[in-house]
Amino acid sequence: MLDTLTLALILIPCLIVAIVFHEVAHGWTALALGDTTARDLGRLTFNPIKHVDPVGTLLVPGALALMGGPVFGWAKPVPVNQHRLDNPRYGMMAVAAAGPGMNILLSLVGAVIFGLMAGLATNWGAGMPDWLSTAFLYFILINAFLALFNMLPIPPFDGSHIVGGLMPRRWAKHWQKLQAMGMLLLFVLIAATWAFPDAQWIQNTVYPAVSWLTEIFYSLSDTIARLFA
Repeated sequence: MLDTLTLALILIPCLIVAIVFHEVAHGWTALALGDTTARDLGRLTFNPIKHVDPVGTLLVPGALALMGGPVFGWAKPVPVNQHRLDNPRYGMMAVAAAGPGMNILLSLVGAVIFGLMAGLATNWGAGMPDWLSTAFLYFILINAFLALFNMLPIPPFDGSHIVGGLMPRRWAKHWQKLQAMGMLLLFVLIAATWAFPDAQWIQNTVYPAVSWLTEIFYSLSDTIARLFA
C-alpha cells in the first residue's frame, strides 16, 4: 500500500503539471493569434483548479496507474474560437501543436534539471533520494507520452486538428463534423483499452515513439550529470 501511495503522490502532481501547461499553451497561442476567448474566461492561468477535470485528470489516470495500464488523462479544454484567429485554418493548427510542443519542452526542462541535480549531488558526495529520481523519470515520461499521444490523428486529440488543417476544404468540413464526436470516441478508446488489455493498442502505436523520445531525454540527463559530477 505504501508503494502504491508513494507512486500516486508522484504521478498525480506530474500529470497535473503536464496537463495544465499543455492547456495554457493552447490558450496563449490562440491569444497570440488573435483569439482572446481563453483570456476573457480566465483560463490563461497555471492555477490547476481552473483546469482540472475530476474524471480526466484524477479518476481515469489514477485507475490506469493502479491497473498497470498506460497513464494518460485530460483537463477541461481551454476554449478556442477558431473564427477569431487571424488565419482560422492554419491558426488552429498552430494552437493544436502548441500543447504537445509544451509537453516536449517540459520533458526537456525536466531532463536538464534532473541531470544538474544528479551531477551536483554526486559531486557533493551524496545521492538523490530514490523518490526524487523516480519523480523526474516519470515527469519526463508522462510529458513525452502526452505529447505523442495527443498527436494521434483521431478526434479529439490535437493531431486531428492538424490533419484537418492539411485536408482539402471539401474534406475538412466532414472532418469537422467528426470532431463533435471527439469525447465519445475518447471514451470508446478508454473502454477498449480496459476491455481488451492484451491487445495493447496504445502500447503498440505510441510506446515505440515514446521509448525513443524518453531515451533521448534520459541520455541528456546522464550526459549533464557526468559533466557536473
